[in-house]
Amino acid sequence: MRRLATLAAAAALLAGCGDSGNGNGGGEPPRATTAPSGVALREIGTFEAPLFVASPPDDNTRVFVVEKGGTIRIVGRDEPFLDISDKVSSSSEQGLLGLAFPPDYGASGLFYVYYTDQDGANTLAEYKRADEDTADPDSERVLISQEDSEPNHNGGMITFGPDDLLYVGMGDGGGGGDQHGERGNGQALDTLLGKILRIDPAPNGSNPYTIPSDNPFVDREGARGEIYSYGLRNPWRFSFDRQTGDLTIGDVGQNAVEEIDWVAAGEGAGANFGWRVFEGSDRYTEGEEAEGAIEPVIDESHADGNCSITGGYVIRDPALRSWSGDYVYGDLCRGTLRRAELPDGEPQDTGLEVEQLSSFGEDSQGRVYAISLNGPVYRLEER
Repeated sequence: MRRLATLAAAAALLAGCGDSGNGNGGGEPPRATTAPSGVALREIGTFEAPLFVASPPDDNTRVFVVEKGGTIRIVGRDEPFLDISDKVSSSSEQGLLGLAFPPDYGASGLFYVYYTDQDGANTLAEYKRADEDTADPDSERVLISQEDSEPNHNGGMITFGPDDLLYVGMGDGGGGGDQHGERGNGQALDTLLGKILRIDPAPNGSNPYTIPSDNPFVDREGARGEIYSYGLRNPWRFSFDRQTGDLTIGDVGQNAVEEIDWVAAGEGAGANFGWRVFEGSDRYTEGEEAEGAIEPVIDESHADGNCSITGGYVIRDPALRSWSGDYVYGDLCRGTLRRAELPDGEPQDTGLEVEQLSSFGEDSQGRVYAISLNGPVYRLEER
């Protein structure tokens, strides 16, 4: 619930302000702040409530920024790449939440977005490029429309994994405490909510996508075959280490603990991360069990000023040598960028701060970005 209140307040404050969204920072030169380690935050532009950054594979010149209200912009261009604001509900934690380019984007022109529609449904959709810098807003093909009765815990992270399949994060359905059904959505295998899904977005006959035959629950009676991992409250950003394939998840806590989950490459299939039985490493619900629950590698207490974890990336940028191999993450309220060598390293503050740290992103070169809901988008650089 904490993320709901904080994001709603931030969104209200942002409703009447911000840059035009062209990513030029209002004409001012890019600004930078530097940590004691020599790593700096270099501002690349200011946007309207930005929530994510991505680039197409093999595109070393362009950075795409997702804005909560329903637009995707290319840094340095005035006109949006895609504007679907008429389809998107952006109240509370809702909005245009995710963007993923497939490995064959250069040839196919297809890409994928995740948004909450006007009825509040979590929507995964495919769009097609019209030209190099513009998408066709009329090309939408909806793959998933998942009813969600609450305006929070929408998930929204989508990315193609090392296996070239599309991974989709969905929250537990919102409200508080996952009060859905007998065991909550997180532990229930008959719903997509509270999960990471794994699909091939190519149609399969009359089905809008294909379920991989090696998904962990594809043959279990009563379970959704799309499920890859479960027991999640609101996976607010997950990523694959581009060198090892390890999966790391930032899962938003209830009222006490934020968590970072980690599994080695290939071991996420069927993984149970424990919610609603556990919040972080702490038991949340008595009298229930989470079969084979995997403990977080990092717990972040609300007593330290945290309120909502923001998952990040393992640094593989060759120009950021001093942090190579470290996982960088943060928290919406605390704003301090932290890093740790996973799975066993002790987290440490970096000395870098981003107000309203809404997300991280990574471009095709492995450069990592920190994103402020207030508008600025920063690239991590070594000074």
